[in-house]
Amino acid sequence: MLKQSGRATFPVAIKRDTRIGDGFVEVKFKAVAGSEDRAAGIIWRAKDADNYYVVRANALEDNVVLYKTVKGVRTSLEIVGGKGGYGVNTPVATGQWHALRCNFTGNRFKVTFDGKPLFEVEDSTITDAGMIGLWTKADSVTLFDDMAYGEVK
Repeated sequence: MLKQSGRATFPVAIKRDTRIGDGFVEVKFKAVAGSEDRAAGIIWRAKDADNYYVVRANALEDNVVLYKTVKGVRTSLEIVGGKGGYGVNTPVATGQWHALRCNFTGNRFKVTFDGKPLFEVEDSTITDAGMIGLWTKADSVTLFDDMAYGEVK
């Protein structure tokens, strides 16, 4: 289990011994506290702490959003079939365990939350294999457990 309770803009815990191009990453998380943010995320195809994809769930906003971070700048990505917008609104209860997963193959990313498919995104900014990891934001106090990941050949 990992507990993130510090303060930073986007704290990340990167698993440096991973290198996955196409695969999946998933984690169970519990949003515990945070007045500015109450977020939990998973990252993939990370080159470093400033270049990666992240999908995050936020208990204060009750939504799940997928972003790309390039040179430290985070940009939300449009949902396939969507018209603009900002992720998907869905309940993310504080103090409860949730499951967040992303399957990524080529430029297609499929997001699952609490076992239910939520949305898909397409983006070709980061195509090389990279590291996976965990992510939070600002003053989030978040527990993470049962992280799993794998490569799809």
